[in-house]
Amino acid sequence: MKSEKIVMVKQIQRYVHQNIQVPLTLQEISNHIHYSPWYTARIFHEVMGLSLFEYIRRLRLTQAAKVLRDSNRKVIDVAFDFVFDSHEGFSRAFSKEFHLSPKRYQQAPIPLPYFIPFEAMEYPKKGEESKMENKAVFVQIIERPQRKAIIRRAKTANEYFQYCEEVGCDIWGVFCSVKEAISEPVGMWLSDELKTPNTSTYVQGVEVPLDYQGIIPVDCELIDLPECLMMMFQGEPYDDENFQEEVGQVMQFVSRYNPEVIGYTYDPKGYRFQYEPQGYRGYIEGRTVIKL
Repeated sequence: MKSEKIVMVKQIQRYVHQNIQVPLTLQEISNHIHYSPWYTARIFHEVMGLSLFEYIRRLRLTQAAKVLRDSNRKVIDVAFDFVFDSHEGFSRAFSKEFHLSPKRYQQAPIPLPYFIPFEAMEYPKKGEESKMENKAVFVQIIERPQRKAIIRRAKTANEYFQYCEEVGCDIWGVFCSVKEAISEPVGMWLSDELKTPNTSTYVQGVEVPLDYQGIIPVDCELIDLPECLMMMFQGEPYDDENFQEEVGQVMQFVSRYNPEVIGYTYDPKGYRFQYEPQGYRGYIEGRTVIKL
C-alpha cells in the first residue's frame, strides 16, 4: 500500500478524532487534506475496510457509551454531545450497535464490543532491514496484588496474528468496555500452570478486582492471578510509522535479557503480558519473576 494513501488516511483519522463532537461533512474533511471528496471517501474505505461515515458513527457511539458508563449524564445530553439530533435517533443507533438501549446500559453497564479503530500504517516489506538506532529500555520491578482476569482463550495461538485468525480482533473492544477493570486490556502468554488442555498459549484479557461479580462476556472466563512480582520493560516513545521496528527492537531486548543480573529469575508458573503498543509511551511488556 502506497505511503501517500497511508499518510492521507492518518490525517483523516486525526482530524476526525479531534472533531468527533462537532458536525463533520465529507466536503470539510476532504478540504482539510486537500483531496476531492470522491477520492477521500474511496481511499479511506480502501485502507480501513469501512466507509468514512461508518467509522465516524461507530467511533461516536463508543465514545458516548464510555460517557454513559462512567457518568449519570442524561442520555439526551450525551446524544447531543456526539452530534445525534434526537433522543430517538441516538437510541436506535446505539441499540443497533450494541443490542441494548443507552439508558439500560447506563443503569447497568455490561461488557460491550466497543469500536477500537487501528491507526493506518505501512509495514516494512519482508526482509527489509531496519535502519533504526538502538534505544534505551527501562527495567523496573513492581508488586502486583492478588486479583482476577477475564480472558478469552484460543485453540493453538502463540502470538497476536494467530489469535486474531482464531478468535477475531473484536474481543479487544469488549475488554476495553469492562467498567470494573483495574488496568487496560493486555495480550498474555500463559505458562502451563495457567493454560487448560487444548487451548492457546497466547490469550487476551483484562484484570479485574479479586471480588469481581460482574458479567463474564460470552466465550470468556474468569481466572485467578496470584500476588506476584512483575518485571516491567518499557521502550522509549516512538513514531507510529516505525511501529514494527521499534516494538521488535524492544521485544528482542526482552528475549535476551537475563534477570539474574539484578537478582531475579522468571517465574515458570507465571505469565508474560504486553500492553497495546502506543508510540507516545513506548512498548511495554511485563513478566512475572521470583527473587533469588
